[in-house]
Formats: sequence, C-alpha cells, structure tokens
Amino acid sequence: MTANKVLQSIEAPGGGRCVDIFRRPDGSWGFEEYRRDEEDGRGWFPVGFHQERSFSDRPAAEQAAYRAVSWLGEL
Repeated sequence: MTANKVLQSIEAPGGGRCVDIFRRPDGSWGFEEYRRDEEDGRGWFPVGFHQERSFSDRPAAEQAAYRAVSWLGEL
C-alpha cells in the first residue's frame, strides 16, 4: 500500500498542533489535524479525524481545512 504524500504542513504557534494537506495515491486530496505534547515523546496524534474526507483538488482540501480547524484562521 502506498502512503499519502504530504505536500504542506501548517504548524500552529507554539508547535503543539499542525495540519497536513496531502494527496492520496488515487489522486484525491485530504487533510488532517494533529497534536503533540512535548513531554510525550511518542510524536503526533490525529485529533481532527478529517483524514477520510476526500476532495478533488488541493484548493478544495485547503479551504475545507481552514473552515474545519479554528486556529488556522488565526494565522
């Protein structure tokens, strides 16, 4: 199975959250919001549960991410 290819990762101020915009092997686009705790060395955890949403192009995925993830609009 081929993995999704992350083409943009937008990090929140403070570095505790990020949103990845990615392209799937089938050509569709998606996004996901992640969180990490600095004191926990296990890395990033999905918190938005948006990864199954599918978009036909990158701009549509980006627009949906900005609507769904409140802190993105504050950047």
